Amino acid sequence: MNCHQVIDKLKSLADPVYLEGMTHFAIHTQNALGVSAPRLRKLAREIGSNHKLAQQLWKSGIHEARVLAALIDDSTLVTKSQMNAWAGQFDNWGVCDACCCVLFDKTPFAWHKAIEWSESKNEFVKRAGFVIMAALAVHDKKATDNNFIPFFSIIKHHAGDGRNFVKKAVNWALRQIGKRNIALNKKAIAVAKEISKTDSPAARWIAADALRELTGKQVQTRLRK
Repeated sequence: MNCHQVIDKLKSLADPVYLEGMTHFAIHTQNALGVSAPRLRKLAREIGSNHKLAQQLWKSGIHEARVLAALIDDSTLVTKSQMNAWAGQFDNWGVCDACCCVLFDKTPFAWHKAIEWSESKNEFVKRAGFVIMAALAVHDKKATDNNFIPFFSIIKHHAGDGRNFVKKAVNWALRQIGKRNIALNKKAIAVAKEISKTDSPAARWIAADALRELTGKQVQTRLRK
């Protein structure tokens, strides 16, 4: 399928009820169609990997087309310039997370971008940095504990950012790193306890939520197995 055919397909899959529901999840719908994630994943499997088509879909500006672009793009062909360009256009958490969790985290630039973007003043670019940290903790099986240690100081430094989409991403990164293995779990718990002592409401929320999961029976039992 070419770009026009894919967009026509997306329009045929649009559901007005789903579109209306997207607003409840803080996703702007002026450029959205209302296509569910399962339908997008199914369409992505039908299309297969296609870097050129991904670029065309992204340029359309349509929410679902951009999520689909992340799903079908070839991470081996993604450049730093592309990552910066796409990140600069993030306007909601859905597109941000799709790009970071299924595409950007698989590029050779993921570790660098996680750190670089965590310093951004742009809410969604900054979120992207922490989402990549979380995604790397889950997906990069070859990474060592030492690869993740630098993330802890960054998490502590930015835990006070009260913006909703940043706060939740910082929390996500801390929890995912802390669920990777016993050693990182102990370090993540220690970091959460440090964060809990600050005056920031955002930081205290991050710490409490992370500690609840990281010290919980389910996580501890799985890690000890």
